[in-house]
Amino acid sequence: MFKENDRSALMSTYARFPITILKGKGTYVWNEKNEAYLDFTSGIATCNLGHVPDQVTQKLHQQLDTLWHCSNLYDIPSQTKLAEGLTQHSIFNQAFFCNSGAEANEAALKIARKYAKDHGHPERTSVVSFKNSFHGRTYATLSVTGQEKVQIGYEPLMPGVRSLLFNEVADLGKIHNGKTAAVLLELVQGEGGVNLAQKEWLHSLQDICNKHDILLIVDEVQTGMGRTGTLFAYEQYGIEPDVMTLAKGLGSGFPIGAMLAKKYIAASFTPGTHGTTFGGNPLAATAGMATLTEMTKPGFMKDVRQKAAYFKEQLERLARQFSVIKKVKGLGFLMGIEVDMEAIKLVTLLQEQHVLTLTAGQQVLRILPPLTVTIEEINEFIQKLENVLLVIQEKDDLE
Repeated sequence: MFKENDRSALMSTYARFPITILKGKGTYVWNEKNEAYLDFTSGIATCNLGHVPDQVTQKLHQQLDTLWHCSNLYDIPSQTKLAEGLTQHSIFNQAFFCNSGAEANEAALKIARKYAKDHGHPERTSVVSFKNSFHGRTYATLSVTGQEKVQIGYEPLMPGVRSLLFNEVADLGKIHNGKTAAVLLELVQGEGGVNLAQKEWLHSLQDICNKHDILLIVDEVQTGMGRTGTLFAYEQYGIEPDVMTLAKGLGSGFPIGAMLAKKYIAASFTPGTHGTTFGGNPLAATAGMATLTEMTKPGFMKDVRQKAAYFKEQLERLARQFSVIKKVKGLGFLMGIEVDMEAIKLVTLLQEQHVLTLTAGQQVLRILPPLTVTIEEINEFIQKLENVLLVIQEKDDLE
């Protein structure tokens, strides 16, 4: 199932599949034998415009011939332009750029504590997160992640973290205890099972945060940049977060993260209070701006929503046909299929069909095609998934 680690120079932090990817374009990647795979992982919701999108490639080539790095001690025009673009298309006023989703969430946790102190609440040092969440693998972000499997071996964790039940109304009363600086959550728990926040519960949560001046931070590292059918998932929930974090799809595969905040919150980050060497450098900012430009073109997101609706219809058709599928869930092109088996076995069977997918927990198949996927490619995926499901059904019938 997984590739043996025969490269002693690499630490064994990844259980790699026995596939070597050397080339990618659009919705496909190719291995060392030049065999094509239909990639419905998008590099874990990262290559949202597909692999090596022409528009981003062109801008990056121009920037490669001009300037790679100059540090944040100087003005970086492409960084400013990207910040302006993100704030113009969101409810936020200012942006801080970094290199990854974990760093974006770290920045959010820091600004929440700084904001509390700046506004006369030095006792507010704790944060609320939720079970089955995933916010990163740095020390602070794994501490606020609601999954023990990523925390084992790193105890004691960061103090002041409480992990409550997602979508549980009864737990909302536990949020304000006089020490809470912020609430951090994903609107769709991608890694934790493709679990959607319930709108009524989410609005009650925001009301509590507003009433007690607790910052509401939405982690849109996986849901952001069009993944759910709107540029940002919060738009579909009718809420106004105080802080939002981005990464993954922001740079079309080029490493970049961002934390966006309302102006009165961003004011807590003054010179010297936070920083990064590489974050928002000319190359990363150029990739981000080229990506954002494509996604905000007229009709782009409408096309994404139409294709995602068709995709969900096809998945639900398979669910009616095959009993191994217990539930189809998700939003936009962040889809999960809850199955009555180990999801990793389904991933492996699909790989044999030259299709790449992911898991989200033990019994959920996570499917993340590029936003640029075509109807023909969706149909190809559905056909190959159906082939695999037929094999599973026939085996179950024999047993």
